[in-house]
Amino acid sequence: MNRNTTFSFHSPQLNRRTFLAKGRRLTLSAGAVALLAGSPGLASQAHAGEASTEDDAAILNTALGAEREAIAAYELGAASGLLSAGTRALALTFRDHHRAHADLLASTVEQLGSKPIEAPDSYDFPVSRLRTEVDVVRFAASLEQGAVSAYLGAVPLFANRDLSRAAASILGDEAMHWAVLRQALGEEPVPFAFVS
Repeated sequence: MNRNTTFSFHSPQLNRRTFLAKGRRLTLSAGAVALLAGSPGLASQAHAGEASTEDDAAILNTALGAEREAIAAYELGAASGLLSAGTRALALTFRDHHRAHADLLASTVEQLGSKPIEAPDSYDFPVSRLRTEVDVVRFAASLEQGAVSAYLGAVPLFANRDLSRAAASILGDEAMHWAVLRQALGEEPVPFAFVS
């Protein structure tokens, strides 16, 4: 499994067009999907205009792609042989969070009348740079940091405000993942008063 994807999520000034155009680089997290799960009638709460629904489905599909990428990244780390038992267990827990999110996102995209995107056969992760447990954890932390930024950019973009609340919930979950991984690296778990 050759995975060498670079994640760049430091654009706090995202608008709907930018988010949709750059969507494949953005990652959504576990928290938003969990909130979606608590809203069974979410898709039936139609917004005004089919274009809004299509845009929301496109944003969710972007999130779905990112969740699947996160699943693959955590599986790569867990299978690397570089992680201690405790760190490997944490990686598998976070992978399972992302799996639950992916399942829910795919279901929500279908409820909105769109087709969930398929996962690619492989990802281009920086495998050659993952030589130690610290390298793997730092890579995972960068994914989670990117997810925090992506959710922050996505919250105002949804026409359906329930999806905005879900994205905000996922933002919180991604921030927790990021903080735990920073703590595992011996870094300040919450280094800033604000995230971007």
